[in-house]
Amino acid sequence: MAAMRRRSRFFTLGWLWLALGTGYFVVPLLATLVFSLKTGRDTYGVTAYKEEFLDPAFRESLFFSLKLAVFTILIVMVLLIPTAYWVHLKLPRLRPIIEFLTILPFVIPPIVLVVGLLHGFRWTPTWFRGGYLILVVGYGVLAFPYVYRSLDAGLRAIDIHTLTEAAQSLGARWTTVLFRVILPNLRSAVLSAAFLTLALVMGEFTMGQLMQFPTFAVHIAYIGQVKATGAAALSLISFAITWIAMLGLLLLGLRVGGRAAQVGGTH
Repeated sequence: MAAMRRRSRFFTLGWLWLALGTGYFVVPLLATLVFSLKTGRDTYGVTAYKEEFLDPAFRESLFFSLKLAVFTILIVMVLLIPTAYWVHLKLPRLRPIIEFLTILPFVIPPIVLVVGLLHGFRWTPTWFRGGYLILVVGYGVLAFPYVYRSLDAGLRAIDIHTLTEAAQSLGARWTTVLFRVILPNLRSAVLSAAFLTLALVMGEFTMGQLMQFPTFAVHIAYIGQVKATGAAALSLISFAITWIAMLGLLLLGLRVGGRAAQVGGTH
């Protein structure tokens, strides 16, 4: 009886904490939704959403941020997947140094990072330093800690030495080992890194504002200065778009990753 009571109490506390955690996330969203629907003192409607969807600046800033997110994800993956794999395989002594470097974007203020990028790349062509690619570089620096730590956790979870030696014993080249053997086993880590990078780019405000690029976060901040209900509506739209994009990436990654794992011979 005592054991049953303890178990019942444990499950009761578990449901209590689950309800509190759910309320912590859901209640602010519901409050924002109710506020975004207000059209008067006691009237509600979808006027704010209609105005935003019909605003060309909304569509331009949204597509611009999505384009930045895609480029940032591609660049950081191309740079960090081979780097993390090689460090784990051949250069384990460099792991403390790289882990220290991953902390720097957290302690360096964004305004310092922006000034450093503008001065550090002043020797580059005008189409680069004056275009959105320099913002992609900045986002890549901000995403570096999240992407590397996700990949690091994924590499720790598999035996890359055994997989590499087995593939090389069958005559596989380094590119084949990386893309046909290691990468399919890092599917979850790569998707997690992509999700985090997408969320970061969609919500980052400081760099876009300082570099004067019309990102989605900058557009939300501007709307918040002129229309409170519009800013609430945009916040919910941003939340929904981010989760829909994440779900799409997840489904695509599971489908493509499953086929790649079968071709690579690893499950």
